Amino acid sequence: MSVTIGGVSVTNSGKYTLVAKFENSSGLKEGAFVEMSGVRVGLIQSITYDPKAYESVVKVSLDNTITVPDDSVASIRTSGIIGDRFLKISSGGSDINMEDGDEFIDTESSISIEELISKYMFSQDK
Repeated sequence: MSVTIGGVSVTNSGKYTLVAKFENSSGLKEGAFVEMSGVRVGLIQSITYDPKAYESVVKVSLDNTITVPDDSVASIRTSGIIGDRFLKISSGGSDINMEDGDEFIDTESSISIEELISKYMFSQDK
């Protein structure tokens, strides 16, 4: 038996979890979608802080039918210019697939528009 509320299943049947650690996961929210090749394939299950590593730990829930090569990259992207944040998985070329509980080796943190503007403004030669 399983209960689904707002598109999120209470049980884990037919799903598995992957872990991605980021220096900055600003704007990413639990329940946000996960995308591969432009297709929504999962959801963000949880986002926590690891005080020992000073990192954001993001758990991703994917359907068992989705395979992710173990050299894939997880990156935080924005839908449109000012849209919601989501997690994009860029498939690698490995023949070995990630399994339940595995962690992405490569990740790309979210980009802060404010930081980019600030860097641009203060890097201009006068």
